[in-house]
Amino acid sequence: MNKVLSLAKIEGKLALRSIDGVLFGIGMPLGVLLLTTMIAGNKQAGNASYTFLDSSFSSLLAVGICATAFMGIPLTICDYRDKKILKHFFVTPASPGHLIATQVVVAMVTAIISAGLVALVSVVFLGYRMRGSWGLLIASYFLVMIAMYSLGLLIASVCKNMKIANLVCSLVYFPMLFLSGAVIPFEIFPEGMQKVAGVLPLTQGVQLLKSVSLNQPVGNPQFVLILLGVITVAGFGLAAKLFRWE
Repeated sequence: MNKVLSLAKIEGKLALRSIDGVLFGIGMPLGVLLLTTMIAGNKQAGNASYTFLDSSFSSLLAVGICATAFMGIPLTICDYRDKKILKHFFVTPASPGHLIATQVVVAMVTAIISAGLVALVSVVFLGYRMRGSWGLLIASYFLVMIAMYSLGLLIASVCKNMKIANLVCSLVYFPMLFLSGAVIPFEIFPEGMQKVAGVLPLTQGVQLLKSVSLNQPVGNPQFVLILLGVITVAGFGLAAKLFRWE
């Protein structure tokens, strides 16, 4: 019993440390939102019929998801594996799944706080008014979150140690963050770069959020829904099959 409680305390400390590791996922979107608003908030976004503020609002909702999915979850779980914490849980009455579930919940809470602050500042202080449905936006947000988290868990499953995990997460995270339109407005990218960035899963997720918030098609929303559904099923399925506790 004492061993289980001891491991539970370790889990709690590591979960808190993982929050510290993704705090920039909360601060960055607010900074980008304010900067975008000051520079070009009311200007038309390229050839689109909406402003940069309209575009940035829905895009920046995905920053917290990106940070927690591709840096928070994989690195923390691989750290657990390196330090034999997963192995210790495996031989106790406590399920290793509890540890992973805790990490996912921490990531979700962090991402939701990030999105909530972006929405609060946009609506209350910047005068943002969404054209679409808040309910559909929230549903789309969680669909994007689940799909990206499935990829994060897949990365955690196939990376054997922290060195590999750090490399893989960096190679996935930074292109997702800067090319998907989550931080830099997608509309200002050259056409060739837009085509390249279009293959990134988070790019499709950002476009879905824009479609809902702007109440108009951005890209192909129906295709994005199917794609994110396939990514979710395939990601969680492969993660469960390939996951190693040690």
